[in-house]
Amino acid sequence: MDFNMKKLASDAGIFFTRAVQFTEEKFGQAEKTELDAHFENLLARADSTKNWTERILRQTEVLLQPNPSARVEEFLYEKLDRKVPSRVTNGELLAQYMAEAASELGPGTPYGKTLLKVSEAEKRLGAAERDFIHTASLSFLTPLRNFLEGDWKTISKERRLLQNRRLDLDACKARLKKAKAAEAKATTVPDFQETRPRNYILSASASALWNDEVDKAEQELRVAQTEFDRQAEVTRLLLEGISSTHVNHLRCLHEFVKSQTTYYAQCYRHMLDLQKQLGRFPGTFVGTTEPASPPLSSTSPTTTAATMSVAPTGAGLAPPEETALCLEEVAPPASGTRKARVLYDYEAADSSELALLADELITVYSLPGMDPDWLIGERGNKKGKVPVTYLELLS
Repeated sequence: MDFNMKKLASDAGIFFTRAVQFTEEKFGQAEKTELDAHFENLLARADSTKNWTERILRQTEVLLQPNPSARVEEFLYEKLDRKVPSRVTNGELLAQYMAEAASELGPGTPYGKTLLKVSEAEKRLGAAERDFIHTASLSFLTPLRNFLEGDWKTISKERRLLQNRRLDLDACKARLKKAKAAEAKATTVPDFQETRPRNYILSASASALWNDEVDKAEQELRVAQTEFDRQAEVTRLLLEGISSTHVNHLRCLHEFVKSQTTYYAQCYRHMLDLQKQLGRFPGTFVGTTEPASPPLSSTSPTTTAATMSVAPTGAGLAPPEETALCLEEVAPPASGTRKARVLYDYEAADSSELALLADELITVYSLPGMDPDWLIGERGNKKGKVPVTYLELLS
């Protein structure tokens, strides 16, 4: 292997000169070329952008994948340029357990049927979560990571080069200053005790040598100044490009919010459908609710009929037509009625339920023995069962 000894010696000399200049600046023994205020502001904004981008990136990764071991595994696969294996989401895993439990405990029982329905909903939630993670990774995490691994590395490289150019410039300034001081000393007229021709010859020779040294130092300073100015302009252009980075990250942030909104809307819709389906299951809550009817001594015939019509028991449940008729005949209690605001639209499953529109006001009350998750709602001449979770009780 051939070595260019001259180049090696030159690089070693440059490195040594920069190290000496840097050390003297730290100890306050050398002057330092200061950058203008606008340039310093650009540097500060770039550093702040890099630091906050790293924090947002890391925390978004935690949001999408809370498991640190899984994150490390995905990081290793990316560094090895290998495809990340498909991973089951927590919702899908829960759905699998619920389905297996329903199969073993009896899919025909109320508990087994409910497990199967919840399992299907959890599976849909898991699929929605998978789509959200994939979309957020492509539209948000990837651009942030590309900035840190691409643009920021280029900016850092040019900043280091600018730092080296500045050290070279300040070293040339220091060398020129010393050369001029030595030249001024050499050109000083000898005193009366040193008037021999030999001293004049030596003084003239030293003056000529330092004059050449000053010319050389000035030439090196001009070259160093040119290289510094050129590098400062390159670095300035890259730093001003941070504004474009902010615009790109802003667009990616909108995409992230959009994907997150879609994900939560899907989750809400799936859970709303699940809640409606569970509300239609007869006998689902058998053994957990209060008795279907109160003691006979405190119950009127009308109240007893209404209670039997709305109680969610498996036996003796009246047909929808009869239930609706009984509800119409039920008079609201003398006390205990309240106003409620409807939070979400609700589609009645049968004639015993009251369809709801978001933000409308209705009168609600409860009857003895009713499921606590349901109330009787009235709107004008219409009345029917309404789910409590869709209401905001006002008074």
